[in-house]
Amino acid sequence: MINIIILGGGNVAYHLTIALFKNSAVNVVQVYNRSLEKISCFKNNTEITNNLSELKDADIYILAVSDNAIAKLSSTLNLKNKLVVHTSGSMAMDELKSISNKGVFYMLQTFSKERKIDFSAVPICIEAETEKDLMLLETLAASISKNCYRINSNQRKSLHVAAVFVNNFVNHLYHIGNEICEENNIPFEILLPLIVETTNKITILSPFKAQTGPAIRNDTKTIEKHKAMLTKNQQEIYTLLTKSIYNTYGEKL
Repeated sequence: MINIIILGGGNVAYHLTIALFKNSAVNVVQVYNRSLEKISCFKNNTEITNNLSELKDADIYILAVSDNAIAKLSSTLNLKNKLVVHTSGSMAMDELKSISNKGVFYMLQTFSKERKIDFSAVPICIEAETEKDLMLLETLAASISKNCYRINSNQRKSLHVAAVFVNNFVNHLYHIGNEICEENNIPFEILLPLIVETTNKITILSPFKAQTGPAIRNDTKTIEKHKAMLTKNQQEIYTLLTKSIYNTYGEKL
């Protein structure tokens, strides 16, 4: 059995802790956070603490904290010969400043406390200084997910940028679409089948081949009509994306 201590009280820490509680191959020894209130939901399942000096012995210490907190928090951990990992997509492994063995356990998913996550489908990207620690992280990852990848720090930074494009930016576009619907008294749910089909389509086609719409056709009449209906901020985004799509496909049409 792998003994785990989780440090953090945000969305990632919450979902990972819940997943590990359900895992018979893992023992969550303790959960740490500066605010006990944020982790009070775990007190019936494991010990909680807001005192780093009270941290117990474990095989892996998982820092599920904000990027800015990784270096400072890890530097306070006197955990020689223990494995300390962070869960960040954009931070290198050497951001960990503890005297411990170092690694990364990055879960490529968007996490909100209000939304349940099927961890079996979550890609987990791991990195460690030694083969022994990599194998330990692979065992941990395999206990909750079907998808584990050995990804180094440079690859992970690129992967995180790609994730921002396909998740954060796309979700913001959903928000703009929702605003346009609300302004015109249209239920946003009408767009949901289109969103689902667009997502499903790129499981069998490359995004390049799946592209449709007025920009790829260079349908200037429709494009100008759309822009006339939008706010200044919406126009700027529409124009930028239209130009990018046209430049991608213009010479290939």
